[in-house]
Amino acid sequence: MAAPVEPKPAKYFISFLVSELALLAGVEAELLATLGEIDARSVVTPWQESKYYEKEMGERLWRGYWSLRSLRGAAELAAAKLQTQAIEDKFRDSVSGSRRVNLDPGYLDTLKVVLASTKNANQRIYLNSGIFAEATLFYHHGAFHGLSYTYSDYSTPQATEFLNRIRSIYVEQLRHLVVRTPIH
Repeated sequence: MAAPVEPKPAKYFISFLVSELALLAGVEAELLATLGEIDARSVVTPWQESKYYEKEMGERLWRGYWSLRSLRGAAELAAAKLQTQAIEDKFRDSVSGSRRVNLDPGYLDTLKVVLASTKNANQRIYLNSGIFAEATLFYHHGAFHGLSYTYSDYSTPQATEFLNRIRSIYVEQLRHLVVRTPIH
């Protein structure tokens, strides 16, 4: 029997939906204060993949991705999700209480992209504190590829280009192993 070994730290990222582009500077400042520096940003584009958030957040939403500079242990995913939920709460509409920001943390390693969720599903594994994890993309033949349950916006050219780009950053970081202290 092989001895258990801790995996290498992972490259965390945040996918976001916002109802107003003007919110991004404040959201980024909150992320910096709680999860650390952002080292890569995707292009922010209109989100048209679903109407799921329309009732709560409005009809015109914007999608983008940020990656975090410091590498972290995969076991920190639930804590990162709870911290992003606290940030979402800070940006709720003061009258209706509706979310204006949706932040979804995830991480990648050399083999996969893993997302955090508060919703259970047959492909998700419970972590702790009401948070589940889902391996949603797998890396093979030089790129990330989705599965039958992968959210369609993670298969868009915008998402896959960004994830492949931060995977390259991650591989370079592994050569130097800059690790941040755990989230608590």
